[in-house]
Amino acid sequence: MEWPAWLCGLWALLLCAGGGGGGGAAPTATQPPVTNLSVSVENLCTIIWTWNPPEGASPNCSLWYFSHFGNKQDKKIAPETHRSKEVPLNERICLQVGSQCSTNESEKPSILVEKCISPPEGDPESAVTELQCIWHNLSYMKCSWLPGNKTGPDTNYTLYYWHSSLEKILRCENIYNEGQRIGCSFNLKDPSLEQGSIQIMVKDNAGKIRPSFNVVPLNSHVKPDPPDIKNLSFKNDGLYVEWKNPENFQSTCLLYEVEVNNSHIVSEIFPVEEIKCQSSEGRICLLFPSVLPDTLNTVRIRVKTNKYCYEDNNLWSNWSQAMSIGEKTSSTFYITILLIIPVIVAGAIIVLLLYLKRLKIIIFPPIPDPGKIFKEMFGDQNDDTLHWKKYDIYEKQTKEETDSVVLIENLK
Repeated sequence: MEWPAWLCGLWALLLCAGGGGGGGAAPTATQPPVTNLSVSVENLCTIIWTWNPPEGASPNCSLWYFSHFGNKQDKKIAPETHRSKEVPLNERICLQVGSQCSTNESEKPSILVEKCISPPEGDPESAVTELQCIWHNLSYMKCSWLPGNKTGPDTNYTLYYWHSSLEKILRCENIYNEGQRIGCSFNLKDPSLEQGSIQIMVKDNAGKIRPSFNVVPLNSHVKPDPPDIKNLSFKNDGLYVEWKNPENFQSTCLLYEVEVNNSHIVSEIFPVEEIKCQSSEGRICLLFPSVLPDTLNTVRIRVKTNKYCYEDNNLWSNWSQAMSIGEKTSSTFYITILLIIPVIVAGAIIVLLLYLKRLKIIIFPPIPDPGKIFKEMFGDQNDDTLHWKKYDIYEKQTKEETDSVVLIENLK
């Protein structure tokens, strides 16, 4: 059955009227696309897209704009005719925008219009690599990087940074070398930034390498300073440790590791997530049981931020300066040991040299000749007999005595 033309037009008009305000049924007609979509960059890594409402849109339609990035992530439906994103500009980034008459995600928007921003110019192999930044003790930031694969050794780098508390982009002046890495540090003391981010760009002065960008969420790259141990003592058959937290941090925002090195046992590390006591001076204290006072105990502590105040990223502080308590072994003992050991070693060497030949015989005894043994047992003894006979004759000849002959004549 065919509907009259005027009835079809009335039905479409009622649907558009019902869809106004975003709460009713969606209109059947597809809205036209947005116009004049443009893109620009502010600060270092802030991309802003702006557009105009579609031409020829139904006057009874309350326009909403559906947008998402090229990878179909970060979908958003909003009435504003602009959208911004804080993102590193190292790759091509595209935004697709369409119009619709409601906030219903299942509604098919208009034809999507896309606008992209290209990556910076230059050879990607020349850009710095492994660019990372750490906020030290909420006081200063250290950023470091490795040179690009196609970069000369005489390249002079420059780091620029920006955050919401700055009116303009600033340049980092404190460039340093740390092994193979190159870095720069700058002051960053602003509690309001803990929930924000900082934009970083590294390039060279001559403009021969490709710039590299990074956006650092400040609540996920925080490294505290090591705590300061104030007191060690033995109480209630245990070791009492008292220390002071690094500045700018509350005790509820930190996790601790306490290393106790005992002279009689292997060192142990105790993870501490909950503070048992806190002194009136704002110091933290803990009691470790079963620590004997008749041994030398060396203690050191390190801390990191916890997930309740910051994102847990395992950025431990350095170990604190070690502090010891307990009975120390006399230094005379160590001096005596150091003197006795060389004497013992020298005596052992002399004895070894004197008895080296005997030791060689003991370790490597002579191996008997089986042929000689069998020859003596079953061999011909004529040669030996003849030898002894010759020896006897010769001995007899040498022992024969001679007497002088006296001639006596009978004289008549």
